Amino acid sequence: MTRGKSLSADAEPGGLDVALAGRRGDFTIDAAFAAPARGVTALFGPSGSGKTSILRAIAGLTRLDGRVLVAGQTWQDGSHFLPTHRRALGYVFQEASLFSHLTVDCNLVYGARRSTGGVDAAMRRQVIDLLSLDRLMSRAIADLSGGERQRVAIGRAILSRPRLLLMDEPLSGLDHRAKDEILPFLERLAASLDLPILYVSHDLAEIERLADRIVVIADGHVRASGPLNAALTDIGLGLVRDPRAAAVLPARVVSFSEEDGLAELDLGGQRVFVDGSGPEEIGLERRLRIVASDVSLARAPLAVSTILNILRVEILAIEPGGRADLAILLAVDGAPDLTFMAKVTRRSAARLSLAPGDRLHAQIKSVSLATSAMPRSR
Repeated sequence: MTRGKSLSADAEPGGLDVALAGRRGDFTIDAAFAAPARGVTALFGPSGSGKTSILRAIAGLTRLDGRVLVAGQTWQDGSHFLPTHRRALGYVFQEASLFSHLTVDCNLVYGARRSTGGVDAAMRRQVIDLLSLDRLMSRAIADLSGGERQRVAIGRAILSRPRLLLMDEPLSGLDHRAKDEILPFLERLAASLDLPILYVSHDLAEIERLADRIVVIADGHVRASGPLNAALTDIGLGLVRDPRAAAVLPARVVSFSEEDGLAELDLGGQRVFVDGSGPEEIGLERRLRIVASDVSLARAPLAVSTILNILRVEILAIEPGGRADLAILLAVDGAPDLTFMAKVTRRSAARLSLAPGDRLHAQIKSVSLATSAMPRSR
């Protein structure tokens, strides 16, 4: 986890390298970060922290000093500044911004027809399948739900053949039902697209499902930048104090039980069980979301319990989590890079005499382990 410094030396070839500074009214922006050549990098922070201003500057819609390099191409550096229409980017706004007089199909290919090479038939088919748009193609925009409109807007952005996809809180205007409908599509896109995606949100639950890296923004500055779970479990950043604090860890499916519908996953050499969809998942990598408040600790595993997931762990650190509880940073035994949190009361911690270095058993309910597809390895 890198704290508030220029990351140009860490930029991956073919990825994104950003260093922007300037004023927007009374607001000062000074932000530098890098992102890999594919996968989702989240810009996270509270409303008004400067996330959208940074995104718009990367798109060339807002002029700030500094540099923007994408896939080896300089979009901005010193006196050189490419206008937005010459930047190979796709931009998904909070509102779908579709053409109401055109059908879904015409909206979908609108940008592609104006891009170099025109409409790619194979890519069009892939986007239609990924976003399940087939039955909507002849529909009018007015006949679509909010979630369907956003799926069309995302598809249109992808078909414009961008080198970078920018998404500015694309779910903020949707109700919970529509969000739940579209999130699986975004997960599939994140795992399938071979380009970097910058995803702006102030909703940590969205980021936990979609991102594999995070840039934490506060008052126009980068507080930290790096792998998602490093930020989620970084006590200094304070995300662990959120009542919904969670960790997101990679695990591989090793078996599936037709009898009880549970998938068995390997997490750092130990086993966890979650709801599975079938044997076709065997060998795939999944994201495990472990909610800190759903983790309990014991000196020894319970002899008889309904809890299936009991992991051997080591305490790395103990910090105040609130007035009555503590945040316990844990590492999976034998896999020190796999870290997650437990929230326990101060009384419980004192009763067990918990201290850094202790080796314990973490008990996690199966239902609290939410799985989704991991991005393909880069």
